[in-house]
Formats: sequence, C-alpha cells, structure tokens
Amino acid sequence: MNLIRNYRNWRRYRETVSELSRLSTRELNDLGINRGDIQAVAAKAL
Repeated sequence: MNLIRNYRNWRRYRETVSELSRLSTRELNDLGINRGDIQAVAAKAL
C-alpha cells in the first residue's frame, strides 16, 4: 500500500508543479509565489 500512496503523492506533486509552472510570473506574484519556490510549494501541498 505504501507504493500506491507514494505514487499518488508523486503524481499530485508533479501535477501541482506543472500547473504552477504554467502560470505567468505576474499570476505567481499575485499568489505570493516566486518561480523558484514552485517545487517547495508543491511539496507542502502534499
């Protein structure tokens, strides 16, 4: 079961990174996120 949970968490992380990466710098700034922080924000979302 850990394997399935880890895979789901990894997919959720990748989807979050992908979605945030598609936003413009202005949109990210409106959310209070720097482009360099995307991975950290995605990791916290788990």
